[in-house]
Amino acid sequence: MNYWICQLCGWGAYTLLKLVTAIPIEGLPWPTSAVAIVLLDGAGLGLTHWLRSFMRRHRWYELSTGQIAWRSVVASLALAIPIALAASLTPVARLQLSEGALDNLPTPFGLDLAPFLTFLLNLVNWAFILVVWLAIYFTVAGIRQHKGAALRQSELARALQQSELRLLKSQLNPHFLFNALNTVRSLIADDPSRAQHAVTHLANTLRYTLGAGQNELVSLARELEIVADFLELEKMRFEERLIIEREIAADAGSAQIPVMLLQTVVENAIKHGIAELPAGGVLRICAGLSNGVLVLSVENPRPVTSAPAAREGTGLRNAEERLRLLFDSRATLELDLSQPTRAVTHIRIPQHS
Repeated sequence: MNYWICQLCGWGAYTLLKLVTAIPIEGLPWPTSAVAIVLLDGAGLGLTHWLRSFMRRHRWYELSTGQIAWRSVVASLALAIPIALAASLTPVARLQLSEGALDNLPTPFGLDLAPFLTFLLNLVNWAFILVVWLAIYFTVAGIRQHKGAALRQSELARALQQSELRLLKSQLNPHFLFNALNTVRSLIADDPSRAQHAVTHLANTLRYTLGAGQNELVSLARELEIVADFLELEKMRFEERLIIEREIAADAGSAQIPVMLLQTVVENAIKHGIAELPAGGVLRICAGLSNGVLVLSVENPRPVTSAPAAREGTGLRNAEERLRLLFDSRATLELDLSQPTRAVTHIRIPQHS
């Protein structure tokens, strides 16, 4: 809406200026010249709108200033040619020429230079107008993009902070810490060596969690390390009820994902799936790259009645929001509950070369 307001006001003011000032001064016939000016400036409005669509489609706003500059000059000249030709055939062609200028032109080899000169001056005039339009457009677009990036960065910072707080309060909550400490306590007398390992896993998990607010993205390999610590603690608690399978492609380890994303999904799978089943089950983690996109999946068994709880978990809503802020609509997180006894979380994250 703002774009069209600016377009109509800008071209309307330019047209009105010519109608009010140029026609009376140059002594042009009013009805014919007025119609010609309105039609030519209307064509200018239409061509600039088409040019805007073309630039957005080819992502000119992602180019450097130099690349935008020379493309703008070329585009202005190319679009000015048809308008200049049309303008040269109307009475308003005289707007670019001083009175009597056509009468004093030389005629080398008997050639009349008046039509060529009229076209050339109209071409320069319209090319200049289009360059000015492009300069205004990219200035306004740059300001809006800068403000949008600043706002988005602010939203992302707040989301990451909230993610850390939510993880401490609800994901790595006192219930989890209580279970982990109980596991360590039970192992101290029976298996001191295993108890030491449990303390190490717990310390690694807490250290990673507390430091997660400093980063937006981490490598999948790093995230898998902390997920392994977390799963080792959970395996001590569930023992044979928790079976872990991993299928990680060799080239997927360097892929970047939001910090704590996979851990959140894995914990959601255990909390709403395996923990609610007396027999437990298999937790399966798969990762691979496909056409520049990291494809992750976490599969787990679930009770048939667990669908609402699994869908409403704060962890998955948190993960979806962070993906939106980081990647817009290019990244997705979907919870597949189509199978009555299985839940699969599918994640797709684009990777930049």
